[in-house]
Amino acid sequence: MGERFVTRGFVGRREDATSGPMGGDERRRRTPPGQYLTTDFPVLSAGPTPRTPLDRWSLSIEGLVSKPVSWSWAEFLALPARDWVVDISCVTKWTHLDMRWRGVSVDTLLEGLDLDPKAAFAIAWSDGGYTTNLPLADILNSQAFVAYEYDGKPLAPEHGGPARLVVPARYFWKSAKWVRGLRIQATDEPGFWESLGYNNRGDQWREERYTDD
Repeated sequence: MGERFVTRGFVGRREDATSGPMGGDERRRRTPPGQYLTTDFPVLSAGPTPRTPLDRWSLSIEGLVSKPVSWSWAEFLALPARDWVVDISCVTKWTHLDMRWRGVSVDTLLEGLDLDPKAAFAIAWSDGGYTTNLPLADILNSQAFVAYEYDGKPLAPEHGGPARLVVPARYFWKSAKWVRGLRIQATDEPGFWESLGYNNRGDQWREERYTDD
C-alpha cells in the first residue's frame, strides 16, 4: 500500500452543541468525548478515489465460511435493504448526528453462510488496497451495514461510493470506503491505519484513537 495512502487533515465547521431544535442536553449526550458537532460531511482522503465501473463491481464474503459468496452490483441491490439513521464520529474529532443511509445489513450478507467455529474477525478490504479489521462481535446484530445511498442519493465516490461499510459504533476509519469484501478469519490482522498506530478497536466513547489509548 505504501505511498498510495496519504492522510489529509480536515478542520470542519464547528457547531455549538447547545444550539438547534434537538436541545443541548440531547446533543451533548450523543456526542462522544473529545468530539465537536458538525452538519457537514467532511471528505478525508486516503489516496486517489477509486471509480470502478458498476458492471465490474462485486462484493464478496470469503474465508471461514461454509462457501465463499459474491454479488454483482445488480444482485447486491436486490438484497433486502433498509434505511438507517445513525450518528457518525470521525477520529479527526467531528461528529455528525442523524446521518441518513440506505444499505444492506452485514447480518443479511452472512445469512445462510455457516461460520466456522473459529471465526472471530472480519477484515474489510476495498478498491485501492485499503483494509481495516473488526471483531465479528462489532458488526453483527444490526451493528453494521454496507451503504449505497446517503441522504436519499447514490453514495458519491468521494464518500466511498458506490458502496461503503458503515460501523456507527466505531470511529469512521473502520467504515471502509469502496468496500469490496469481508474476509472472515480466526485471528486478528491490523489494517492500514491500525498498522500505522491507530487503535485496533476504535471505540469513540472510550476515545480509542491511537495504539496506547
